[in-house]
Amino acid sequence: MKLLISGHDFRFAVEQLQLQLFPDAPMEPVTEPFKGDGAISSLHRGQTWLTATATVRLGDREAYARRRLAAKDAEYTRIRRLVQQAYYLAAVQLLAAPPAWGALSGVRPTKLTTRHLLAGGTPASAEKLLEREYFVSEPRRKLCVDTSLATVQAMQQIAPEDISIYIGIPFCPTRCAYCSFVSLGIERFADLLPPYLDALIREIERTGELLAVSGKRIRTLYMGGGTPTTLNTPQMSRLLHAIQTNFDLSHLIEYTVEGGRPDTLDLEKLSAIRTLGADRMSINPQTMNDVVLHAIGRSHSTAQTLQAFQAAKAAGFDGINMDLIAGLPEDTEESYLQSLHQVIALEPSNITVHTLALKKGADLYFNRAKLPDSDAVGQMLSRGEQALRQAGYQPYYLYRQKYMSGSFENVGWCKPGYIGYYNIYMMEELHTVLSLGGGGVSKVNLPNGKLTRFSNPKYPKEYIERIDHVLQQKEQIFSLLREE
Repeated sequence: MKLLISGHDFRFAVEQLQLQLFPDAPMEPVTEPFKGDGAISSLHRGQTWLTATATVRLGDREAYARRRLAAKDAEYTRIRRLVQQAYYLAAVQLLAAPPAWGALSGVRPTKLTTRHLLAGGTPASAEKLLEREYFVSEPRRKLCVDTSLATVQAMQQIAPEDISIYIGIPFCPTRCAYCSFVSLGIERFADLLPPYLDALIREIERTGELLAVSGKRIRTLYMGGGTPTTLNTPQMSRLLHAIQTNFDLSHLIEYTVEGGRPDTLDLEKLSAIRTLGADRMSINPQTMNDVVLHAIGRSHSTAQTLQAFQAAKAAGFDGINMDLIAGLPEDTEESYLQSLHQVIALEPSNITVHTLALKKGADLYFNRAKLPDSDAVGQMLSRGEQALRQAGYQPYYLYRQKYMSGSFENVGWCKPGYIGYYNIYMMEELHTVLSLGGGGVSKVNLPNGKLTRFSNPKYPKEYIERIDHVLQQKEQIFSLLREE
């Protein structure tokens, strides 16, 4: 599907919207008039008005839309929004139904509503903003504003000197069919785990030395992956002991270890994790249906999920998150809701509902025959939200990804008092997050509002080989932090 831009330089904004609204039509930017399927996005700048127009052609159908903005109000953000609005209002005429998120194409829609609330707006006026300017549906408006209220609450827990730490373990028992992350199957790469752990502990030790003289304090710590609990109990204990020894954890409000696969968890390992400081565990079944588990390449069963959950409770974990994915192969609206109700019945403190995203690096990208359609996924999410709210859960963080079924969203839900702070701080980019381990991306928030990223090598072998460079990069990061 071609795209011709005329009179403005907001190509990226329009491209992202076109990719979202027409995900099955490969986009082709062009610079000359064309025939066939495609869109023309134009902006005319007059003395009194700026006028954005869009024409979208699909098959034998064509739609047109026009939006105006007073020249006296013309500033960058408003002009970009004007161009997007014109494109959206033309394109939506050719769609079977308006998309749930309207003209919003960004990863973090809550940034808009959070900023509005912090500027003195009300929840009602924030919802009105999403409706008037972005054409967002009523359920998503409420979801977005409710999530922003949790973000505002989370912001009250941090001070300028606060940071968060992420520690990555890019290993898994096996690779799931939907996964596009850099993670190695332990059955083939087990020999890399010991040297990886050695390198990671070197990075922890050096980061601890730099932190001790930085004036920074760690507010949340999150160990993710991959599947961190791919580590056996002695390896996990060694890693957690290194964290406890090298970091001042006295200001922590949250310490999470992502269990991921239930078949990597037992009471001994969970007890070690709890004893060595973690107070929040994530157990991620993705589904409670064994047929669906088999279809996505997971080697555990629903029974093992239940066993892992009970073991986590026995080990002393009060905060337990459980992940589910809407839109998996072999799943239906009813079987998904059965999974959700099974998880709700366990009463975990948090339930995270993901929408399946088809990434090019995932096996499912090339094998979509048994996936539920976007209408079915929409019903899974809608009915699921009703069930979660009725059970007393509230949304606390939300983000979107490219190539999601139906262009929906991922939402973290929590019981009162169990907001997952790290997820908010990381997703909303509220303060510096230092990432350690292979594939980690540190995000340094500077006083001028600029966000600077530093990336560790993606693959474990490369990370091990370049650990000296990784340590030097940490010194660069702390030199920036000292300038704050």
